[in-house]
Amino acid sequence: MRSLSLLIISILAIGLAGCKATPPAKFETKSVVFAKHHIFVGNRKQKNPLPDTVQTRADGKEAFTHYCVACHGMDGQNTGVPFVDHLSPPVPSLASPDVQQYTDGQLKWVLDNGIWPSGMPGSKGTLSDDELWSIVVFLRHLPPAGSQGTPDMYNH
Repeated sequence: MRSLSLLIISILAIGLAGCKATPPAKFETKSVVFAKHHIFVGNRKQKNPLPDTVQTRADGKEAFTHYCVACHGMDGQNTGVPFVDHLSPPVPSLASPDVQQYTDGQLKWVLDNGIWPSGMPGSKGTLSDDELWSIVVFLRHLPPAGSQGTPDMYNH
């Protein structure tokens, strides 16, 4: 009986060890990034109709504050978001090259449609086109990481 128990425990331990996830290799990462930028995310050629002005950036920050800070933090770089290290897939820093390489049209598309199966929700019907385009302008001019503090919802 003891031998059978040890055998079962050993098989389970080996099986669970085989389930351990490892970070993707460079080729896998580059393949997924290419697919996102060139296949899955639409509106590649759509241009932002709003001008890049101080007012548009302020409007974008305001809209971002109401809709995006819960997951991306006040600075768009996940600062002060307590659960950000526990999500899979991880919440990207919006200042990262992967995000910044999207065209304005693609960023608007992501804001409209979300990214499935991640936790990124679509906002079509929630925010106006002008609010979304102003967020895109804000994303191009994010403040330094940590400079905006923790979102109010996480300050107790």
